[in-house]
Amino acid sequence: MRAASQRESNFPAWPWGRCMASDCGPGGRQSRAVWCTHVDGWTTLHTNCPQELRPESQQSCFRVCDWHRELYDWQLGPWNSCVPVALRSTAGRWSAECSGGGEGIQTREVACVHTADGAPAEDAICEYFEPRPRLEQACLIPCPRDCVVSEFSPWTTCTKTCGGSLQRRVRGVLAPPLFGGLPCPNLTEFRACQLPACRAPEGQYSLKVGPWGPCTLPHSRPARQTGRRKSKERNHGRGVERDPDARELVKKKRNRNRQNRQESDLWEVQVGYQSRQVMCSHRTGKTAALSLCDQDQIPVTFQSCVMAMDCVVGDWTQWGSCSKDCHDPNTPEGLRTRTRPVQKLPVGGGAECPPLEESEHCSPPVEEVLPCAAYTWKTTEWSECKVDVLLSQQDRRRGNQTSLCGGGLQSREAYCVQSNAELLAYLNNLKDKEAARPVDNKLCMGSVPNTTQQCHIACPVECGVSSWAAWGLCTSENCEDLAGKKGLKMRKRVIVSEPAGGMESCPHLGEAIPCDEPTCYSWQLVELEDCVPSGERECGPGTQLPQVQCGDSDGNVVHRQLCEGTSYPQPVPCELPCPTDCVLSPWTSWSSCSHTCSGRAVEGKQMRARAILAYSVGEEGAPCPNASSLQEVRSCNAHPCTVYHWQTGLWGQCTEDASASVSNGTSWSGDTACGIGIGVQARKVICVRVNVGQVPPKKCPESLRPDSVRPCSLPCKRDCIATGFSDWTPCPSTCPEGASVTVKQSRNRIIIQWPTNGGQDCPEVLYEERTCDAPTVCQEYRWKTHKWRRCQLVPWYIRQDSPGAQESCGPGIQMRAVSCRGQEGGAADIAECMKSAGPMPGVTQTCQHPCQDHCQLTSWSKFSHCTADCVGGRTRKRVLIGKSKKREQCRNPQTYPLSETQYCPCNKYSALPVGNWSDCILPEGRLEGVLGMKVQGDIKECGQGYRYQAVMCYDQNERPVETSRCNSHGYIEEACIIACPSDCKLSEWSSWSRCSKSCGSGVKVRSKWLREKPYNGGRPCPKLDHINQVYEVIPCVSDCSQYMWVAEPWSTWKISSVEQKNCGEGARTRKVRCMQNTSDGPSEVVEEYLCDPEEMPAGTEHGHLPCPEDCVLSDWGPWGRCILPCNGYNRRERTARVLRLPEAGRQCPNATQTEACALNINCYYFIYNITDWSTCQLSAMAACGSGIRTRMLDCVRSDGKSVDLKYCAELGLEKKWQLNASCVVECPINCQLSDWSPWSECSETCGLTGKMWRRRGVTQPSRSDGRPCPPQMEQWQPCPARPCFRWQYSSWSPCRVEDADCGEGLRIRNASCMVSDGLGGEEESVVEEELCADLEPSADGDERVALTEACTLPCPGDCYLTEWSAWSPCQSNCIKGLEQGFGSAQVRSQSVMAQEPENLLQCPEQVWESRPCADGLCYKFEWMTGKWTGSSRLVWCQRSDGLNVTGGCPISSQPASERSCDPPCDKPQTYCTEAGLCACEEGYTEVMRSDGVLDQCMLIPVLEVEKADVKTSWATHPTQATAGHPGSFDHHWFLQPFGPGEHGRRTRPDQFFIVPSKKPKKSQKRQNNRLKPLTLAYDGDADM
Repeated sequence: MRAASQRESNFPAWPWGRCMASDCGPGGRQSRAVWCTHVDGWTTLHTNCPQELRPESQQSCFRVCDWHRELYDWQLGPWNSCVPVALRSTAGRWSAECSGGGEGIQTREVACVHTADGAPAEDAICEYFEPRPRLEQACLIPCPRDCVVSEFSPWTTCTKTCGGSLQRRVRGVLAPPLFGGLPCPNLTEFRACQLPACRAPEGQYSLKVGPWGPCTLPHSRPARQTGRRKSKERNHGRGVERDPDARELVKKKRNRNRQNRQESDLWEVQVGYQSRQVMCSHRTGKTAALSLCDQDQIPVTFQSCVMAMDCVVGDWTQWGSCSKDCHDPNTPEGLRTRTRPVQKLPVGGGAECPPLEESEHCSPPVEEVLPCAAYTWKTTEWSECKVDVLLSQQDRRRGNQTSLCGGGLQSREAYCVQSNAELLAYLNNLKDKEAARPVDNKLCMGSVPNTTQQCHIACPVECGVSSWAAWGLCTSENCEDLAGKKGLKMRKRVIVSEPAGGMESCPHLGEAIPCDEPTCYSWQLVELEDCVPSGERECGPGTQLPQVQCGDSDGNVVHRQLCEGTSYPQPVPCELPCPTDCVLSPWTSWSSCSHTCSGRAVEGKQMRARAILAYSVGEEGAPCPNASSLQEVRSCNAHPCTVYHWQTGLWGQCTEDASASVSNGTSWSGDTACGIGIGVQARKVICVRVNVGQVPPKKCPESLRPDSVRPCSLPCKRDCIATGFSDWTPCPSTCPEGASVTVKQSRNRIIIQWPTNGGQDCPEVLYEERTCDAPTVCQEYRWKTHKWRRCQLVPWYIRQDSPGAQESCGPGIQMRAVSCRGQEGGAADIAECMKSAGPMPGVTQTCQHPCQDHCQLTSWSKFSHCTADCVGGRTRKRVLIGKSKKREQCRNPQTYPLSETQYCPCNKYSALPVGNWSDCILPEGRLEGVLGMKVQGDIKECGQGYRYQAVMCYDQNERPVETSRCNSHGYIEEACIIACPSDCKLSEWSSWSRCSKSCGSGVKVRSKWLREKPYNGGRPCPKLDHINQVYEVIPCVSDCSQYMWVAEPWSTWKISSVEQKNCGEGARTRKVRCMQNTSDGPSEVVEEYLCDPEEMPAGTEHGHLPCPEDCVLSDWGPWGRCILPCNGYNRRERTARVLRLPEAGRQCPNATQTEACALNINCYYFIYNITDWSTCQLSAMAACGSGIRTRMLDCVRSDGKSVDLKYCAELGLEKKWQLNASCVVECPINCQLSDWSPWSECSETCGLTGKMWRRRGVTQPSRSDGRPCPPQMEQWQPCPARPCFRWQYSSWSPCRVEDADCGEGLRIRNASCMVSDGLGGEEESVVEEELCADLEPSADGDERVALTEACTLPCPGDCYLTEWSAWSPCQSNCIKGLEQGFGSAQVRSQSVMAQEPENLLQCPEQVWESRPCADGLCYKFEWMTGKWTGSSRLVWCQRSDGLNVTGGCPISSQPASERSCDPPCDKPQTYCTEAGLCACEEGYTEVMRSDGVLDQCMLIPVLEVEKADVKTSWATHPTQATAGHPGSFDHHWFLQPFGPGEHGRRTRPDQFFIVPSKKPKKSQKRQNNRLKPLTLAYDGDADM
């Protein structure tokens, strides 16, 4: 029972607790809780759990402290290989077909170690400071990629014509096997040639030479000299004695040789020797005895060689100074370099010299250097604001644009300076008058400040004045003393709009006329009271009392006491008509005076009139006056036309007020009082008589005299401030190539502030130029080669045992000295030539010391000189030397010619233009404004320029040569024209139309029309209407009282009744005219439409002329105003006065008339109406910028009619609208361009297609009507044409082995200097090699070009590897066209080659190698199949670019290439299909048995066309129109099985369909777009 309980219980444990110890390190203890639990999870007694399984509750531990961080760390192992996730479980299996790579897991070992010795430690120590690094990570397992190879090449021809021989074919590796893919198959296949046996025995042995061995030195020099001394002693014993001349000659030759030797410490040439084996090789590849091979010519087995000496360099020098000699952490670090010398140059193929110079970044110590110079942009003062006229403002009257105002553009120049603390001192202390010097703009890194900005020129506001007031009374300027003095009549006008810049631009505001009897104050009549008859009578003569007030000469009401001294107006006599008297109307008011003054020819007149209202009765009543008495005329403005006024001149300059200085006890100083001191300005004030000129001042009223002096603020003087001159631009430090060209250097200074108010002027010279000093003679260095020494052979004692060797002849090495020469020819350090003279010529070369039986000749002499070009020939010669002169074979001129003749060169050259003409380029020049200040954006864009075309020089053989041969610079030029832009041209403005309304607000319009459209990039036209006109509309206001109706007096009544002449019904007329109203009254007659037709007085009046004794009323007065609201209940009235009472018994009519106030008839409401905003209105001379837009306030009557504003004002209506608002008219800004960049380097170093470019950018785009940017932002011109030279290397010659059949030999290639015109289409020509001397030799990117190369000529028994194939195209590792991220590679291979069938087993393994590449292509591979031929077909793999390959296609999806049927297809005309079923061949149809097995193949017969049943209907294309003519039988009917492409399908033998075709086709090839088959019932008809 207890055992069962223990099986159901276990001991769980808590994690270990904290390590407790008194000291850091080992020795601590940590504990954890352990208890017993039942399997169901509840806690039980410890005795219920097996005690032997109880975990420990305590353990030793390592107490970790912070200082342990430096002692312990995690050690990370390398990641293991990627393991598929599926294989980590036992049930997982790796998929046989990879579709996109597999997911995998990589693991690594992670352990905590002691950093000092790597000893393992507890993981808890490292976990205390840093979590455990991850142990696993995801990875991608790429799909295996099999090796991909190309197709086999064609079979080679047999190597022999008889006997045993082989044919071979090879293929190359296109993609290497990767990630466990299948390896590459054999790259070579062999097959035996079926050749007849050879009649003669075949050669069994070949003489073979091995490779040359290493170069070794012969015996030491002392051992060799011992033999020489013995030889000399023997010769000395013979008594050989040279004569003195011979000794002297030998001595000179030795000295000359010693001078030519010019040994150098930079190289050490040691001549050694090398040997090779000569052996006899059997056709089986085995080595045989040398005697078995033909030994007529034994190859040389020893040859001289140069011992390989590696380059030896010295120690590094100390690091040079840092290129950065200042401190600035924000700028890049500097560089410092060090060098090491060459102690020994490499010879004999020794190791090349390592780099002789190296650099590293550096920064100087902060405490040892000054801070780096910082550079910043500075700007000059803004130029004056320049206003450009808008197109819509073009006007001939604005030819002088200096008066333009408004918005404009101003510019400034930005320049780079060194920023330092002294700059502010320069600018603040104006005594220095010099700012920081400009430096190269390239030193400033930030963005260039804006060099243009919009500006505004304040427009002059014209002084607006009112009309002249009426002439005042004759008054005096001194009312206290009027005795005996003449007076003045004055009139005034006031300023209604103040001008900008002061009142001096306003005209005079007062005029005066002398007059007599001046008065200062007078009684002014207000009105006359009613006529009161005298003697208390009811009618008859009486008087009218005047109502007056006291007024001054200006019409102002003053206190009545001021008029006490003047005569009071007397009562005016009048007459109240009696019932029988004639009744006259009151006098009208006096009309305005006809003239403002009087003279000899003119006199002012006024008129008033009255009319007869009723005639008198008989003789009792007072009769009516005659017609002349109904009008009165009086003189007015009787003063002479002598008008005086004050005239003022312009204010002078502000000068110091000496009186103020004296009174203050101080004197003004320009430095201290500038802008603060008060000065005075004066102007001339004179009295002028109109139309006469200046008169004495007393003629003008003193009260109106303007001021002639006023205070002013003294202006500040501003001196010119200019920068100092910049440093001179550097002169070239390198020696110029070719002809000497005069090079200049320049410096400039910039004006940053222009003088004003008499300040110091600017310097005249802002730009200086000088010729660069001629550089010191550029030292040129060249290599000088000395004569070759004698040919040094392998010592005889070494090669004397070699078969066929001769002591004094054979191959050897000869040396020469190479020295460095300066321009003057003197010796120079060889290091100078190594720097500038190109590669050093070789100091050794192979040589051949001729043997006695060889023919020896001297070198060719130079060609003789030609007397003239293209005439005759030139020759060169050589001679036989030594014993060769006597040998017969050496004297054969065919083998050893002793002279050569060639035609004299025919140097004829012709220049031929090639390529296109360049852009038209304007001549460059420095644009300067006043005092040399550069004009921003003002770049010449049109005019005469030049365009260029390349010219190539050709010789008589049509080969390109240097253009100097044709006296050409490489190009020709011709003048060209860049058309100047023509702006849009408009006509002048028409006159302003009259205001559209004569009362209230309206508009005025003017227009201009298109005269010429813009072209060549001119400024565009403003928006035009459909008739090519542009309009300008401005608001206008017409004073409703500016025009008025004026009625002349009424005529006398004309009575209608014949019986009655003086009373009764009648009519009277008068003239009514529309006149312009002025302050002096109506002035001139205008068109009637300008006056309000509703207010036009009646020109004819019909009425009743009172008869005698009738009551006579005056004319009706005006109607009173209706009281609002106009509701129909209110009334208005008008009255008339009784002028004559009626007889007794008769009544006067009612003298008051009333009428109802009806809306819009005689009663009106008035409201303010606001118009729309006008367009932005500028000042008269403004082109753009700030303006004002306005809107008008109209008073509108309730019937919609505009009336005078006084009607709304009388009602006290609120004006809540703003009538003016500021606005802006965008200024026209022309496109501004940067300067042209310098011409670029030529795009090609030679040829005809080279171009040089220069570019510019837009610094300010055009806006508004500004001139647009030109489209050409870059220009090109051809580079001078130069011939292109290059080295062309021929293909390697076949491998040749001298004096042997096979083995190690040499192959050679030639280097030719080729010339072309660089176009690539023409064939190149061979020229002299000297023309390519400056070119670095290179072949296929390899600069170490060799013209000879060791090679191996295989022996008949050898099996060897071919040369490396070309690198395959770069290919990426892709799946389904997607790159997998494993890089790209290309591959090349070597295949196996064999010549004898017996040696195939001795062949080496084929080799391939790959290298990474960039921009690899993704290829897809797909299985392709051919047509079945019997029971087989071709199956191959094809790459997506159409290349047939082996490998790449998945084996699992390879189509079958063989097929078989069961039972076999043994019936006639049957074959086995891919599905394993029998089918009929083309032209036959299957006849199936009932069990579905093919019974037979029946020929499909041709149908007869003549029958007209359904079987024979002509339907080549039933759905198309028949193209053929009747009787054309190009198509035939064939019966084929029903159902396309289903040969194995079970079909009824009596079902067929008909399709038209030209030739029978296989059913599986039928297209799906065929017509629906026609099903026929087979009835055994023979026609079927």
